[in-house]
Amino acid sequence: MKWQSSLIGAGIVAIAMIAVAGCGTMQFYAQAVSGHLAVMAAAQPIDQSLFERPAITPLLKAKLERVLAIRQFAVSELQLPDNGSYRSYADIGRPYVLWNVIAAEEFSLRPKESCFLFAGCVAYRGFYAEADANAYGEAFRKAGLDVFVYGVTAYSTLGWFNDPVLNTVISHSEVELARIIFHEIVHQVAYTKDDSVFNESFAAAVEEEGVRRWVDRFGSEQQWREFAATGQRRAGFVALISRYQKRFAAAYAIEAPILAKREEKSRLFAALRADYETMKRDEWGGFPGYDRWFAQDLNNAHLASVATYTELVPAFRRLLAKNNGDFTAFYREVKGLAARPKAERLTLLGA
Repeated sequence: MKWQSSLIGAGIVAIAMIAVAGCGTMQFYAQAVSGHLAVMAAAQPIDQSLFERPAITPLLKAKLERVLAIRQFAVSELQLPDNGSYRSYADIGRPYVLWNVIAAEEFSLRPKESCFLFAGCVAYRGFYAEADANAYGEAFRKAGLDVFVYGVTAYSTLGWFNDPVLNTVISHSEVELARIIFHEIVHQVAYTKDDSVFNESFAAAVEEEGVRRWVDRFGSEQQWREFAATGQRRAGFVALISRYQKRFAAAYAIEAPILAKREEKSRLFAALRADYETMKRDEWGGFPGYDRWFAQDLNNAHLASVATYTELVPAFRRLLAKNNGDFTAFYREVKGLAARPKAERLTLLGA
């Protein structure tokens, strides 16, 4: 399951400009700068000199060659930026590059936003050290908020740096690797401050169509079956969460004693898990790919994390279809939407 990407905006190069910020903010920017520079220092161009290194096995070499093919496809077929991003490789020696923290009030599905100098406000805050993320999340927990801390395997600097492909994603299947690369590059096309749902849903919609075209062009029959099954399960998961988000929102809007609200909240999460088990058994043939997500101590922050990546995807699908699948025309419209006020954007998207 992939809700594992993040944004590290231009603020990481502007730490010297934040003298007015508080100590905690300065510490956050400091870890962002040092963490990202460490990633960039590990990056090596994907070329023959890299392939000749002893650490590059034949399997890894083949994967990196596919990365270059995927990257070129992103340019030629999806009209994504032709630059140095995802043309280098970095082994950072850990399974995640970042750990994101999402927090929401006890009876709210709206995530607390973190605001940055250039990137605007986003629905999460990312840390390069898991301990730092856990400490940040614990402060929210002590304040009575729902918290979700999760590992991130890829991120985008919005084109400010030539982001490398990381060891954290290279073991994925070819189709999943294409999905991740397409998603992260899309953030360079259009980005609007203070609207994570718009940004992530746009990237998810392009990623979805991009992978469909990649599999259509290069995929085997088996990959087509896997792609179709993955899409069906993903849609089922999103629909289930969306359905329950509406139920939670309705329950939270009711004037009731706190204890009664907490009981209803617990009941709804139990019902969500039960409905998932039914869907897994009756529709997915027992496929366990989402079991780890449902095995967590689910709370509002988990629900908010899904909404951030999926809420506007149907609207972007419609916009791409309206442009007859022409990505150049589609991007032009998306950039226009990104420049408008949020309420106007949503109205024009028909969301």
